[in-house]
Amino acid sequence: MKPIDLRSDTVTRPTPEMRKAMAEAEVGDDVYGEDPTVNRLEARAAEVLGMEAALFVPSGTMGNAIAVRILTARGDEVLVERRSHVVRYELSSMSVLSGVMPRMADAPGGHLTPEHVRAAVAPRAYYKSDVSLVVLENTHNLGGGTVQGVAEARAVVEAAHECGFRVHVDGARIWHAAVALGVPPAALVAGADTVMACFSKGLCAPVGSVVASSRARIEEARRARKLFGGGMRQAGVLAAAALVALERMVTRVADDHANARLLGQALGRARGVTVAPVETNIVVATLRGRTAPEAVAALRQEGVLATAMDGTTLRLVTHHDVSRADCERAASAIERALR
Repeated sequence: MKPIDLRSDTVTRPTPEMRKAMAEAEVGDDVYGEDPTVNRLEARAAEVLGMEAALFVPSGTMGNAIAVRILTARGDEVLVERRSHVVRYELSSMSVLSGVMPRMADAPGGHLTPEHVRAAVAPRAYYKSDVSLVVLENTHNLGGGTVQGVAEARAVVEAAHECGFRVHVDGARIWHAAVALGVPPAALVAGADTVMACFSKGLCAPVGSVVASSRARIEEARRARKLFGGGMRQAGVLAAAALVALERMVTRVADDHANARLLGQALGRARGVTVAPVETNIVVATLRGRTAPEAVAALRQEGVLATAMDGTTLRLVTHHDVSRADCERAASAIERALR
């Protein structure tokens, strides 16, 4: 039987509607700004995210790197939660590409608070670097797909601006947060200086993310995208799938959230396993008495693919390409493998 792939929601394949849209996409040279499908995607994404403009980029990692580049100066510090994607999984790009360094804070569930922001303020001195940017992650990957609510996010943004800091939202899964809370995505990023959102995580698009901000900042972002090698030509072939993702695939992630809760319950019944609260489509568990790679190997023997995030952290992610029946079968496999 085909393995049930719960390693990530990036393993999804394009839907038939996406493939048709890609095959029929109207295209032009996007470096000249002449790809009509890219232009439609950018305009629609900006509208949904409540921003003036947006820029299509190949990946979320590039989108985050572009935002850091345009919102900081070399030698600055960036306030981030210690387990953030920009710290753990982006190859120190903020230091390599923008000459800035992270100032890390520990936060429950992965979400910074106004208190974290205010604690980063210090008297200026010529021999000390200063924080200039705060990065929020919503949902928070290693926190277990946890959601930062509208009021909480707004409070952090306001505190950051009061302290003279800019704010970028790593919204790789902002759609999941919005669906979980039943609010528009724009409400979760209101007031932020920039936001990055992905179409390839859970929404089935094969490639692509956007950075959204003011028109002036998006023009800066366009230059940074070119600098980082992200200028694309007839990119409408990709943007067409992203448009379908944005218009057709967002609301259905509620099914993935329900399936993730099922898997979280199965993990919670296993001995020596502590499961983080399951709020969206990510299930994160801490193991005792066995390593995460050992658990991954045991699950593979049962036909379930999972991810060891480190020596003790196991992650399962639900998505469009695993059905309720698949997840029920996976839940039984988890109980056998980890009993």
